[in-house]
Amino acid sequence: MNSIVAAWRLSWWRRRVLPAADAWEQRCAELDDAGLTKAARAWSYCLKCGEPLPKLLPEALGLVREAARRTLGLRPYEVQLLGGVALLERAIVEMQTGEGKTLTALLPAFVRAAAGKGMHVATANDYLAARDAQTLTPVYAALGLSVGVVTAESSPAERRLAYQADVTYGTAKEFGFDFLRDRLAARRRSQTTAGDIAAADRRAAWKKSGGNDEDRPLQRPPYAVLIDEADSILLDEASTPLVIGTPAPLHGEGQRFEVVCYRWASQAIAELREGVDYFVSERPRVWQLTADGRRYAREMQKPNEVAGLALSQLYEYLERALRVERDYLREREYVVRNGAQSGKPEILIIDEFTGRPGEGRRWQDGIHEAIEAKEGLAVQVHEGHAARVTVQAFFRRYPILSGMTGTASAGRAEFRTMYQAGVVPIPTHRPSRRELLPTRVFGTAATKWQAVVDEICAMQSTGRPVLVGTRSIDKSEHLSQLLTAAGVVHHVLNAHRLREEAEIVEHAGESGRVTVATNMAGRGTDIALDDAARAAGGLHVVGTELHESQRIDRQLIGRCARQGDPGTFRQFVSLDDDILEEGLGRSQAEALAKRGQASAGPFENLGPLFRRAQKRLESRQFTLRRQLMFFEQQREKSYGEMGLDYYLDSPG
Repeated sequence: MNSIVAAWRLSWWRRRVLPAADAWEQRCAELDDAGLTKAARAWSYCLKCGEPLPKLLPEALGLVREAARRTLGLRPYEVQLLGGVALLERAIVEMQTGEGKTLTALLPAFVRAAAGKGMHVATANDYLAARDAQTLTPVYAALGLSVGVVTAESSPAERRLAYQADVTYGTAKEFGFDFLRDRLAARRRSQTTAGDIAAADRRAAWKKSGGNDEDRPLQRPPYAVLIDEADSILLDEASTPLVIGTPAPLHGEGQRFEVVCYRWASQAIAELREGVDYFVSERPRVWQLTADGRRYAREMQKPNEVAGLALSQLYEYLERALRVERDYLREREYVVRNGAQSGKPEILIIDEFTGRPGEGRRWQDGIHEAIEAKEGLAVQVHEGHAARVTVQAFFRRYPILSGMTGTASAGRAEFRTMYQAGVVPIPTHRPSRRELLPTRVFGTAATKWQAVVDEICAMQSTGRPVLVGTRSIDKSEHLSQLLTAAGVVHHVLNAHRLREEAEIVEHAGESGRVTVATNMAGRGTDIALDDAARAAGGLHVVGTELHESQRIDRQLIGRCARQGDPGTFRQFVSLDDDILEEGLGRSQAEALAKRGQASAGPFENLGPLFRRAQKRLESRQFTLRRQLMFFEQQREKSYGEMGLDYYLDSPG
């Protein structure tokens, strides 16, 4: 759906659908609670009987609006209803942050759940899933619908019950992992039978072999899904593999052999010299030993286990260790923390898009094991993975897919190509008062950070609250140290302070408050201003470095000036920022860094350089995701021909 068609559709809905919805809302207001529920069930029955949705839509809008008003005391705005109607067109709706996407989801969830096949709502994290489910349960109950929620702490029995509900809230990760668990269980069940036997006989054979009702599938076949923060999940995280490993890591001699190799490589790379023994290519970024490096590797002192390796394996261990030493940095890509289940120190991957640790995730191809060796932790070597699916491939299984986000327009072409979904921008309820201040470019990171501190002090002195966004944990801690030295009272929100998140965000809009945060404060959070902060000019947001995707930067910008409040944003960058090398290449980045060392800045007219680097990175990621889609499609065809599709394997 292009922008012209989308604008025409919005105008038509506003002129023809909403007035009729107002009339139905007045009729619904005259009903008592039982009458409202009965009317909603009657509407669902009409839809199941084949009545066209356009004819039934005004009544659905009236029912949803009255149910929300009656149970929550909130009457959805016109723009929220328009967003809900657009979601029924299987579109990606662009609504600015703070416009109330939670209520917008009510209409499509009610309509799709009425089919009786299960409606899934995927949120950015467990907290939002539980919050939205709890908030909206009274509304759904008034409409005769049941609600379930799936979080990381949910037991198998709780998950199965949640998926049987009319509307199920959860995260993309939990939905995907439950799909994989069901596929593995179906594969095990299929192995208990021989030949092509009747479903009843197959179920009997499955139970005879030790199966029970607790082993039946968690999920129903996919039908409809609504994805909150759709650009983050469907684009930024599209290539993220959801992997279920083998039931247990290697043990005995196999485990000991691998551990010795990983530990030796982690220590041996200290003797290798960049440019002499190894080099790294820019695109793609590959670490490789030179001829001298390979010769030196062969001559090194080695444990017996390592000495017995084939030369290709020996080089692979060293090159992998070099890669994790330089490219996988603690407090950026991962943290070391006691595991929720094991209670022992382990590697937790940091999601670069949300800033949150990913419990249970492991890097593949030996990367995770190499990092464990690098950090001196217990190396857990797994034989492989039992099942995997990418986020992109998982959501493409849903016949009906729609989504919401505040930053969809930049990914318009990709949404259309990958998911056959158009983008529909929804106007704001109140005119935006956000002011984007000129970007400031400095020569070095040190001068940039000092300028950020100065800006924070200036804004705080006027009574305005300040939110500062950083790309990584270590940079948020670095800025915290600078602010402490400057005598600025502040609060830090990153993956080390998960328990304090709700309290920090709750008070971030108070007058004079300073909050330093990673991307954790970029999605699904609402920073409410107090009266003094609003009178002083609202929230001032500071960006300290560009991300690989402009959409992530826009999420940070969207923290200020919500729902007609005042607010400002300013971006700070320096000529030695990582994005220049990642987007423009090492040679141009080194030339710019030298220029920055010669002059502290600020520089005029260099801001477009950073946007150009960012666009190149976005284009590169788009190409990779398109290639991934092709390979996943071929993989799905192969599995289909082999008869391994999960839903065909489900008993009975």
